[in-house]
Amino acid sequence: MVGFDTVWSLFAPYLPALVILVFTIIFAWLVNLVIGRLVRQSSTQMAGAARRLGVVVVALIGGTLALQALGVSPGILLLVIALLGVTILVALWAPLGNYGAKYFSDIYTPFKVGDTIKVQGYSGKVIEINAMTTILLSDEEQLISVPNVSMIRDVVVNTSPQAWKEVVTPVSLSGNVDLPAFESELRKSLSKLRMRLDRRFPPVLTTKARTPQSTDLILIVMLRRPEDRDAVTVEVNKRVAEVIEQVRGAKR
Repeated sequence: MVGFDTVWSLFAPYLPALVILVFTIIFAWLVNLVIGRLVRQSSTQMAGAARRLGVVVVALIGGTLALQALGVSPGILLLVIALLGVTILVALWAPLGNYGAKYFSDIYTPFKVGDTIKVQGYSGKVIEINAMTTILLSDEEQLISVPNVSMIRDVVVNTSPQAWKEVVTPVSLSGNVDLPAFESELRKSLSKLRMRLDRRFPPVLTTKARTPQSTDLILIVMLRRPEDRDAVTVEVNKRVAEVIEQVRGAKR
């Protein structure tokens, strides 16, 4: 009969690689879970692609470490990983550009759903802003899909009446912030800016997305004079941050 020592001597060299593969599987599952939570607001297709990409990257790294543990030169595998990475970047260049542009358009582009804009020779009412494109409805009732990157790269004209007055500020709150208390304190704080704001239009705070972990809001204030935009934007962001800290402190 083959003794335990003999069996152990046969499998011992492969044990480190096996351990690495087990941890790789566990870590890949965790990465898939975390990425799924981070991109839960994105489209189903993009969320699935992001999760698969994360799992593939973890698997390639784990495979490389396992080969090293076996004493095999991982040079060829590293070359394959490099080529695969370049291929993925080239394939995802446009989607990633549009996804990144969506973030910057949320913060810096002065238009929102419901506004009428002109961009790239097209004109229409904004009916949707998703992770990839901004959807317009033209006067002829045609749907126009404009890549989000165009909102950063090209000139966008907002033809909505009073659009110049709006200062739109995204607000992100953690799940432990008391939302009614935050809104009440924020309105009190913004009342100190009334000399720079149009009193006919009180500040509007709307909920964009809400989960147990966080709440994303949109704050809109209306200016009295267009030249005050930069100063009011800075002051509003400052007051939002102060109120968030104040509400958090009161809850403790």
